[in-house]
Amino acid sequence: MSVATLVPRLLEKYRKDVISQLIARFNYKNKLQVPRLVKVVINMGVGQGAQDIKILEAAANDLTTITGQKPIITRAKKAIANFKIKKGSPIGCKVTLRGAMMYEFFDRLVNVALPRIKDFRGISPDSFDSNGNYAVGITEQTIFPEIEYDKIQKAQGMDIIIVTSASSTEEAMELLRLLGMPFRKQG
Repeated sequence: MSVATLVPRLLEKYRKDVISQLIARFNYKNKLQVPRLVKVVINMGVGQGAQDIKILEAAANDLTTITGQKPIITRAKKAIANFKIKKGSPIGCKVTLRGAMMYEFFDRLVNVALPRIKDFRGISPDSFDSNGNYAVGITEQTIFPEIEYDKIQKAQGMDIIIVTSASSTEEAMELLRLLGMPFRKQG
C-alpha cells in the first residue's frame, strides 16, 4: 500500500461510526446531509514580527513542523502607531488544512496535544459560532510533541478554527464530540 492511499484513522472512524450515529441522532435523510469537517485553520499572531523578522521565521518554522504544511505570512491591513506596526508589516502566519492532512492534525490535536496541557479538564463548549464552527486558543506551541522544547526561541500561542458543514451549534458539537474532542462538562 502506497503512502498516498493511506486513509487517516479519524477519517475512517468518521465514515464507519460517526456518520451512522449522527444519522440516528438527527434523523438525516442521507449521508450527504451529515455534518463533516471542512477545514482547520491555524493562526499564529506574532506582533514582534514587525520589528524582528527572526521571531516570525521561528514561529513559521514551528507551524510548519506542527502541521506539515508551509504557512503563509499575514500582513497588517492598517498602521497602528501604539504598537509600532506599519501597514503591510508581517505580523503572523497561518495554515489552512483540508483533506487527509486536516484529519491527521485534528487527530493529533485531540489525542496527543490537548491532554499534554497542564491541569487539563477539557475545552470550553462555549466557543462555537452560529454557523457551527469552533475556535480554540492555545497558549504555547510546546504541547505538540513535534516541537523540541530546547529549540524554541519564544513561547507562542495559536488560534485553531475548526470549520464544519453543520448548520447548528448542537450538530457541530455532537460531530466534534464523536470525533473525540474533549469538551468540559457543563455545570
